[in-house]
Amino acid sequence: MDLSTLKSKTPRKKHKRIGRGGKRGTTSGSGTKGQKSRAGASVRPGFRGGDNRMWQLFPKQRGATKKHGNKRPHRKHRFFALRRGPAWEIKLRALEVFKDGETVSLATLIEKGLAPQGTIRVKILSTGDIKRKLMTSGIDLSAAAKKKIEDAGGTVGI
Repeated sequence: MDLSTLKSKTPRKKHKRIGRGGKRGTTSGSGTKGQKSRAGASVRPGFRGGDNRMWQLFPKQRGATKKHGNKRPHRKHRFFALRRGPAWEIKLRALEVFKDGETVSLATLIEKGLAPQGTIRVKILSTGDIKRKLMTSGIDLSAAAKKKIEDAGGTVGI
């Protein structure tokens, strides 16, 4: 076998060269004249022929969005509430890293590496079983997870 004699089983298909005479004609399916009929021409998204872009048509609000020395939302944003993202979900079987009688809280979950740093909300789901007596505080639990923890002898705090 020689490398120069290797051939693909499926040879490359030649692309159709349009716009050079033949059956496709002179305009080659690009229509006649205009910006989009020229070779290599393209129109940016949001371009409206030199007119104002869509986002420039909306009314502007004066002033800064956040004022210094004030923690309440600016008047401009008073109708919009901050969105709370979904809670970080932890399976019940992951709590086996805790010892009997330990308290499961947001801080201890971050410390043990079960929740990433900066997590605000955590919810424990009932996937798996637990055999340890754990106390929870400041954590959301599904109804089934709450029942499993209480059945194992643990307590569920608010």
